[in-house]
This record gives sequence, C-alpha cells and structure tokens, in this order.
Amino acid sequence: MKEILEAFAAGAIGTEEAMNQLNANRFEELGEMARLDTGRTVRCGMPEAVLAEGKDPVHLLEILCAMTRETGRCLATRLSRETYDELLGSLKGAGYATEYNAIARTLIVHDGTPAPKPKGGVVGFLTAGTADISVAEEARVVAVEMGCETKIAYDVGAAGIHRLFPALQELQGAQVYVVAAGREGTLPAVVAGLVDVPVIGVPVSTGYGFMGQGEAALASMLQSCSVLTVVNIDAGFIAGAFAARIALMVGEK
Repeated sequence: MKEILEAFAAGAIGTEEAMNQLNANRFEELGEMARLDTGRTVRCGMPEAVLAEGKDPVHLLEILCAMTRETGRCLATRLSRETYDELLGSLKGAGYATEYNAIARTLIVHDGTPAPKPKGGVVGFLTAGTADISVAEEARVVAVEMGCETKIAYDVGAAGIHRLFPALQELQGAQVYVVAAGREGTLPAVVAGLVDVPVIGVPVSTGYGFMGQGEAALASMLQSCSVLTVVNIDAGFIAGAFAARIALMVGEK
C-alpha cells in the first residue's frame, strides 16, 4: 500500500490505477474463520466464488453477507436447496436479494448492484446428456456473472451424433465452447474437431461400473487427439470462468 501511495504522490500512476491496485490487494478477515478475497475481480478478472458445500450454514451466512457488503454481489456454488431455504430469511432480513439456480446449485446474493452488462464475449455450452446439465449450468452462471452472453445446446451427445450438427449451427458466434460429458466423455473431442474456436472439456461424474463417476470421461478427454483444454471432474466453476476470460479477451478486440 505504501508503494502504491508513493507512486501516486510522485505522479507515476493516476487516481484510477492507484484505486485499482489498492482494491486488488483487499481482503477481509472474519475472525479466525475466513479471509475473504474481496479484490479478486480487480486482480484476476473473475469473482471469488464461495463454495457452500461442507460449510456450516451459520458460517456460510456470515461469509455471504460480508462478501455482498464489500462487493455488491456474491456468488456461491454447490448450494443445496435445503441450505438455501435455511438461509433465505436471514439474507432477506439483511436487505439482500437472491437469485437461486436449482439446477446449477448456485446462488447470487446482491444489494441491488446489477449483474455486469455483456461486454462482447459469447460462450457456447453443450452437454452430452441431460444428466450433465447441472455442471454446464454452473459454468454458464459463472460466465453470465462475468459479463458474457451465453448460448446453450443440451443433450447432443455421441450416442445420437446427428443431434450435434444443428446444435452447432445454433451456437455460431460463440468465441469458446464449454462441453460437458459423462460416461466415456466423447463429445468434447468431437466438437473440438469441428469448430475453429477453443473448446473446454468438462468430465461429469455420471456413469457407473469400471472407471465410473467421471474417471473414464476425464481419461478420454485427456487422451483426445483433437486439441482441447480439460478441467477436473464436475469443475463447472473453473470451466465457466476460464471460458469467460477467453471470450471477454476476444470481445474486447
């Protein structure tokens, strides 16, 4: 902070740059429970997401309120309907609005601060089957929250490959694709062999028996001879954030 202020005083950086640098290094301590990275959007270009899964509801409520108070909007992932119902009254009592996506299991808490307006980035989302939609929807919510336009085409997997080609026509204009697939995980490699923009494969923990729960899908995507990037099993947030970064960088040009 001292270096930033000295640079500002010397005229080496302007007011806006000084504010951005100061904001990028902010964090808020909640006792011994958490250190909230409230400057992540400025520093990294993506919001900090609160992983709800595994957190005590009392602690989760405190974190959501603190993040919203500091940043205006807060995104939580892996939030069950039961926990959301438990927190809803307290969040409303604190004066916050909520947007819960039951399929994605995501929650956005805000104080009236609007979502970012689309900045020119377009992300396309495809799933092999309907069982993969929850992970794709988590990714899509993240991309929207980062200011991207999104297009979707779900249930177009390799078992009925003829469904894919009209879907790709519908998604034309996307600057990057997020493709979620479970079982043997074929779809991302197929899509990557057909389109001229980056593809991010998301293995989903569907499937059973030998190498079930997403392991076969992950191995298949990692062995793809088509060029694609692969994230971890069920890593919707990571896929959505990475896709949004790509699309927004293209959209700025």
